[in-house]
Amino acid sequence: MKLLIGADTVPTSVTNDLFVKGDVKTLFGDICNLAREADRVIINLECALTRHDGKIKKFGPNIKCDPECVNGLVQLGVTDVCLSNNHVFDYGVQGLRDTMAALEGAGLPYTGIGENDTDSRKPYFFECEGKRVGIVNVCEHEYTYALPNRIGANPFDPFLTMQDIREAKAVCDYLICIYHGGKEYCRYPSPRLYNLAHEMVLCGADVVLAQHSHCIGCYEQFEGAHIVYGQGNFNFVFAGYDCPDCWYTSLLVELNIEDGIKIKFHPVVATEQGCDLARGAKAAEIISEFEKRNEELKCGKWRDGWHEFCTHPDRAYYHNRVVNACTTEQDLQGFAHYLDCEAHTDVWRELYPTWNTTNEL
Repeated sequence: MKLLIGADTVPTSVTNDLFVKGDVKTLFGDICNLAREADRVIINLECALTRHDGKIKKFGPNIKCDPECVNGLVQLGVTDVCLSNNHVFDYGVQGLRDTMAALEGAGLPYTGIGENDTDSRKPYFFECEGKRVGIVNVCEHEYTYALPNRIGANPFDPFLTMQDIREAKAVCDYLICIYHGGKEYCRYPSPRLYNLAHEMVLCGADVVLAQHSHCIGCYEQFEGAHIVYGQGNFNFVFAGYDCPDCWYTSLLVELNIEDGIKIKFHPVVATEQGCDLARGAKAAEIISEFEKRNEELKCGKWRDGWHEFCTHPDRAYYHNRVVNACTTEQDLQGFAHYLDCEAHTDVWRELYPTWNTTNEL
């Protein structure tokens, strides 16, 4: 059984019409050949498929596209869609229900959302070649997550998610955990994310994929399982936004399942109208840098990379959130958001260590 897993996929103003037309050759280039060879093609759809204009209040962009963009997913051969992310609820309840209707109309099953925070936790299973594969899809707390009385994405919980993993693994042969979180543009996990991924494995996950960071991170094997800390974007041509260089490269993850799971990485580059497989020197560069970071996971140097990212002068806006927390309603909400979202509190903990870290040293 061959599974192909792509991360953040968003039809944008640049690519919307191509998705509607189903022009996958322009959108995905030679990735189409890989998709045809796979038994399942799984992607994270990180936007609302809606014509509704009711944006929710949030920090960051509200993202949507034409519901008919599902044509591009179908033509690529997508078989399963993950929706637990920080943009699927950008246009509220109506936008999310429109998304569900568009996927259902196209015959595309999805996971990672539910009518409330309990319903959203239900795992997802498919069978292929006599094997049952499960997916647990969760996201960090960033506006879109389900509440006890509202539809939304499946929110990560350090206790309940681990329970879900144990219960799902008990009724399937292989389990994949797709975690939408981690600090954007950081190529290393936070200490919390590192420990979280390990615990997911100890609870039964065979593969843990962290998405959301918009950059390729690093990879390790742990207790016989595979952990990827950041795949990068899949197809996300974001016009009008000053994206860092890491935005334009990513990894497609190929899982070959027989007696166990073998993993393979396909380097991908962004194009003006989508994405394509990286070739030649560029492909070699992507993999070489990836492998260097993988070695840093083994020797512990990744912690230096995480610390350097957090303490870079550009992170001054975290200090400003604290200083201006009670100045205006907007500032208060910015402070509340940084408390709510795990990736932001990870940075805060690195920036503001308590006296306990130096006592008795």
